[in-house]
Amino acid sequence: MLVLALAAAGCSSGADGPGPAAGGAAGGGAGAASPRSGGTLRLAVEKEPECLDPHQSPTESARLLTRPLVDSLVYQDPHGGLHPWLAREWTVSEDRLTYTFRLREGVTFADGSTFDAAAVVANLDHVVDPKTKSLLAGSLIAAYESAKAVDPLTVEVRLKRPDSGFLSALAQPNLGMESPATLKGPASKLCAVVVGTGPFRSDGGFTPQKGIDYVRNPAYAWAPEGADRGGPALLDRIEVTVVPDNSARLGALTSGQVDAVTGLAPAGIGTLKNTPGFALHTTPFPGANYSYWPNTAKGPLSDVNVRKALRAGIDWRRIVKNVYLGVYDGAAGPLSASTPGYDSSVAAAYSYDPGEANRLLDQAGWTQRDAQGYRTKDGTRLTLRHMWSDPSVGNLAVQIQAAAKQIGVELVEENLDGGTFVNRLLEGDYELIDTSFSSPGPDVLRVLFGADNIPTPKRGISNNMARYDNPEVEAALKRALGARDQAEQFGVYAEVQRRITEDAAVLPIYSPLSTLAAREGVRDVRFNVDGTPDLSGIWLAS
Repeated sequence: MLVLALAAAGCSSGADGPGPAAGGAAGGGAGAASPRSGGTLRLAVEKEPECLDPHQSPTESARLLTRPLVDSLVYQDPHGGLHPWLAREWTVSEDRLTYTFRLREGVTFADGSTFDAAAVVANLDHVVDPKTKSLLAGSLIAAYESAKAVDPLTVEVRLKRPDSGFLSALAQPNLGMESPATLKGPASKLCAVVVGTGPFRSDGGFTPQKGIDYVRNPAYAWAPEGADRGGPALLDRIEVTVVPDNSARLGALTSGQVDAVTGLAPAGIGTLKNTPGFALHTTPFPGANYSYWPNTAKGPLSDVNVRKALRAGIDWRRIVKNVYLGVYDGAAGPLSASTPGYDSSVAAAYSYDPGEANRLLDQAGWTQRDAQGYRTKDGTRLTLRHMWSDPSVGNLAVQIQAAAKQIGVELVEENLDGGTFVNRLLEGDYELIDTSFSSPGPDVLRVLFGADNIPTPKRGISNNMARYDNPEVEAALKRALGARDQAEQFGVYAEVQRRITEDAAVLPIYSPLSTLAAREGVRDVRFNVDGTPDLSGIWLAS
């Protein structure tokens, strides 16, 4: 999982564009039949959410499975542009602290209740309510102070401070609109059944270790501006099952048990490319790459020279190419190259240079070697504990471990149960931890490197797993929030990327891909800005 850091390879989500991968096309292709209504899409997914409610859960699986159910106030297209959705227009005060949204008329929730200003207030208040225990949505609108219904179709939102990422945050599924009646119930119930205004409804909700079924909402008439089509979805139904095993999921697709699958492993992707009758659709995830996050606050990695040595002394790109069969690209920077606002000038700092790594380790005082060839200082071995809980990262971790030994660094791999993992995370009792994190823009840097997001027993689980605290970066993050336009925001975040790179506060490994593999009769496969497949736009040619 993203915030809990309980998943690693491929856990992030987000999309820079809707483009398909080799082996498949996003649309129907030349000479394809016109889109038609009807049919049931059978979809197998690799992970299930611990909680379906996007207000509570940060995971990709929750966003994938709730987006067909919930709409947002604002729509963000795959290229980052913002458009009206449930809010038909908005204005921002001169001091950028008050947002006034005018809502669309005639929108209803799946339970028949009316979407109005009071519903918006109820949703935003629910997100920030401590009882909700939001693991991501609350941090996305950390500047939120209050909201009030001016009239049934006008809502005024007040911020505590300017936040240049506020509208983009409102576009994410984590801040999707849910029926106020359901928000009054227990949080556990929302984890199973979410009632929104979306193009589909699911009366039965999510069943653990099984899946979720959707039925088309025939009354749907409020698709966002900028979307490919309006009106109801074309599919009658979507049946989603959870199939964690990669080979079983691929087999279900190729044998015709399902029409499409998500999250194929690189080996499965290679197999499918050589299998006639199927198409592979991918899009790169923006946000943070899959990375190792060094504990910058204590232990050997509190020394920037040791962090830089680890970055330079391992041939990360070669390892990624070998382990993932050339499917994933090696990463170079705090953000993936597909993220709007990525600063390419930092890439050179992530080059493989074992000579420089050895020089830096000598400079840091790790000049001696023990009988096993590991570096020592004052009789203590240079040992770094890497804790993880997702077995899918095991092969990658072993390869990195072997490469680290070449420069005299011992990596101890600790595969922990979830409870122990979380406790160690909160206490900062680790040297390395791994995860990826998606975002449609560079504001994710504030989430991942802001000092207020360092996880502690008192604060709870949060996202700054590098435990990074740099006053210069803190000041820059505040300036970014106060930016008046995207150009100014990107400029400040470029400064942040350069400072984080100079401090070696993250060790990026590869840029994940969002994938959906399908039989050729599955048409118009596109991706949302968060990288999840847009299930509402798919139709079946056969």
